[in-house]
Amino acid sequence: MVISETKFFRGILRCNMPFYIFFTIMTFKSRCLIWYTCVVLNTIMQGSVNVSKNKILIIEDETAIAKMLAMNLTVAGYETQIYYEGDTAAKELFSEHNYDLALLDVMLPGLDGFELLEIMKRYDIPVIFLTAKDDVESKIQGLKGGAEDYIVKPFEMLELLVRIEKVLERTHKTSHIINVLNMEINFEEHTVKVDGDEVSLKPMEFELLSVLAKNKNRAISREKLLQMVWGVDYVGETRTVDVHIGQLRKKLGLSEHIKTVSKLGYRLEE
Repeated sequence: MVISETKFFRGILRCNMPFYIFFTIMTFKSRCLIWYTCVVLNTIMQGSVNVSKNKILIIEDETAIAKMLAMNLTVAGYETQIYYEGDTAAKELFSEHNYDLALLDVMLPGLDGFELLEIMKRYDIPVIFLTAKDDVESKIQGLKGGAEDYIVKPFEMLELLVRIEKVLERTHKTSHIINVLNMEINFEEHTVKVDGDEVSLKPMEFELLSVLAKNKNRAISREKLLQMVWGVDYVGETRTVDVHIGQLRKKLGLSEHIKTVSKLGYRLEE
């Protein structure tokens, strides 16, 4: 039995597996282990997790990491382009610079990430640094130089996807409307329509629905939902999430689609 590479990456993405665990599995040569892992992960759910079609540039000299990023972003609904060297990327950008975001390593052959950042700014391409350089000086240089974010490896794919989404929203490079099931969610107007009829939601109910919809078919823990919706400084119990989930199920008729994931959290299934 052959498990496709796309299904494998999709399973990794839905499980919110930390990058370093993913990388360990991908470098382990046992076909039996990979096959078994794929079978387990792919029983979780099928389907994409994002409606965005933004184009993301990946400049990363480690092939495994670059391909992992590209595959996960493709599964999430993005278009991608990879370059492995700074000089090559700079040369190609002169003729093709229609990108909505760049994921940029710092340590690269040829031009480094900080030098490439200046080129990105010329073409109005927002940059997220994704690098192993964790010293404060590099972080300050990157952020003061104009990067939107600075993420140190290893990282969690779900966190990266959320940060990408936030940068695209902040730089006005993403759609304000998505359609999930029979719902139309308008992020600019903060409105939700079900079969064309608007349904009134409280602010936190809308934010919770937005997170579930943008990450449809992926299980998210209660703790992560608290952080993503109420913020990292929120002091409260995960029961808050359960109450708001109950309201969404009732108001939007989502009892069959917002699934409770035992001992974890919730998943919106399409």
